[in-house]
Amino acid sequence: MSTIAPTLPGGTWTLGDLTVTRFGYGAMQLAGPGVLGPPADRDGALAVLREAVDLGITHIDTAGAYGPRVTNELIREALHPYPDTLHVVTKAGAYRDEQGGWPVERRPDQLRRQIDGDLETLGLDTLDLVHLRLGDASGRKEGSLAEAFETMAALQQEGLVRHLGLTNVTARQAEEARAIAPVVSVQNMYNLAHRDDDELIDRLAADGIAYVPWFPLGGFSPLQSEALSAVAARLGTTTIAVALAWLLRRSPNVLLIPGTSSVAHLRENVAGAGLELGAEDLAELDRIGR
Repeated sequence: MSTIAPTLPGGTWTLGDLTVTRFGYGAMQLAGPGVLGPPADRDGALAVLREAVDLGITHIDTAGAYGPRVTNELIREALHPYPDTLHVVTKAGAYRDEQGGWPVERRPDQLRRQIDGDLETLGLDTLDLVHLRLGDASGRKEGSLAEAFETMAALQQEGLVRHLGLTNVTARQAEEARAIAPVVSVQNMYNLAHRDDDELIDRLAADGIAYVPWFPLGGFSPLQSEALSAVAARLGTTTIAVALAWLLRRSPNVLLIPGTSSVAHLRENVAGAGLELGAEDLAELDRIGR
């Protein structure tokens, strides 16, 4: 299996003492429809994970809630024992119910149970990085995260978690968490059309903290989609390639975790993220979210 590949788009970033490729892989789509149950093509899912590592990707994002447990089990089957350079990143703070919902699960006992479950399914003694998930399925919600993040910090002190991150959080919550324990990464919805976190990204970059956007093509209006498609057509590429390349150019602390259940699509995403965008392209794209 590969070591860190300097040719991957964006190079690398340091999460605490972990060096990862800025182009990572999100495993959510490896679960069944609606992120529930096993994949229809288990061998294909395993092949995607192995291809990600062979391409040099060293940052795989997952969660015990995906499936639930399905993506963690696939990662272990495909990649364990893990290369020293590979870092599997998980989340805690929500679970999947039988109706496909994402109920909140942030009491201390619930968080500990989730961490124990991830350790078991991934076959690890310590999780490299865990993001505490705030808000709910409808989005971010203001409110104190103190009890939940103090629990995560205690699990870190016990050696069960190496580094802490946050997902689905407001800027105020990020500041509150950083006063409790070091934060190395924030995961939020962000893309060309939804740029509420512009100020937060810049603030985190100044402090050496990663920002991991998800939903790179989500929530575009018809006019915004048309504008993105026009740029892609002029460059002779796809909208996802343009969106990923723009995100890598947005700030050096931006890490990508696009997901797919196809080896061919994974390769296309890697190639697309390396797209060269000129000044005119960037100016036109920046207008989409303004």
